[in-house]
Amino acid sequence: MLSRNPSMTPYERFMNVLEGRPVDRVPVTPILMTFAAQYSGRKYGDFCFDYRTLVECWIRCREDFDLDFVATLSDPFREAADFGLPVRREEDDLPIREDYLILGLDEMEKVQFVNPYKGPRMSDRIRAVEEFRRAIKGKIPILGWIEGCFAEACDLYPMTDIMIDTIDRPDMVRDFLERILPTEIAFAEAQIRAGADVIGIGDAAASLVSAETYEDIILPFEQREVDAIHKAGARVKLHICGNTNHLARLMWKSGADIIDLDHAVDLPRARKCIPERVAICGNMDPVADLQDGTPDSIVARAKSDLEAGGRAFMLGPGCEVPRYTPIENLHAFVRAAKETLL
Repeated sequence: MLSRNPSMTPYERFMNVLEGRPVDRVPVTPILMTFAAQYSGRKYGDFCFDYRTLVECWIRCREDFDLDFVATLSDPFREAADFGLPVRREEDDLPIREDYLILGLDEMEKVQFVNPYKGPRMSDRIRAVEEFRRAIKGKIPILGWIEGCFAEACDLYPMTDIMIDTIDRPDMVRDFLERILPTEIAFAEAQIRAGADVIGIGDAAASLVSAETYEDIILPFEQREVDAIHKAGARVKLHICGNTNHLARLMWKSGADIIDLDHAVDLPRARKCIPERVAICGNMDPVADLQDGTPDSIVARAKSDLEAGGRAFMLGPGCEVPRYTPIENLHAFVRAAKETLL
């Protein structure tokens, strides 16, 4: 049984969960992107393209809501843009992909290794990590971020086509992912050198494939990303949006220290097939429960998740906190963790 230690810092609380050591309360680690900019009165285009804005917004939210980490994710197109994907900046919204980089796997040679320090968008995230390090290193966990190889492939190449290719031409899909992997690993290593304590891997498109395809094609690349991150000295958070009920028994085999589960996943069932030593983060519905709920309903749902999550658990909605979530709702979300005895 974990016990309370009221003097714990967020860094101690976060890392103790991963190490199976006592904590005072469950860490609260919601993904903030559009909400962080909206709450801070900043344009989302600046949040995505100017590391100083991202860091400013996150530090303000972390302090005001008493959160247990800071993060650097903003949109899925950092690596993709530096690979050459045409991406348009929006003033106050997510960047928009204007076209695909390739339209067939016979064009995959267009995807070449990119030095993350020279890629404008990747280097911006590295600078965000550096800025966080100067401000909070050792007190608050710093979460860097990369794309999973399959998710990145779906950014560069039409998703419908690659889904078909996983069936018709799986070897070519693997060859395509091999071209992406070195840049993702280099990007992760650069963020760790900059001061990241944890690297998130976003592989959302993986939720759309069968368990067999995931295990055969996608999981081996996630395992290689995780292994490289661990060797570089950081922890790993695997984030696959959507319904991953069919993948939960496999996702932990990536080697990730934290498995994010979206709201469509049966949390008690997933906990049974994910070893207790692996942390789960989840999994309230970001819209129906967090944005549209009441403080009382949010506390009740969060406490239910806390009971189902087991020993190694971090409280977060299934995915990003929606932009217009009422402030009192996010406060209630954090309060649930503080009020739940371990």
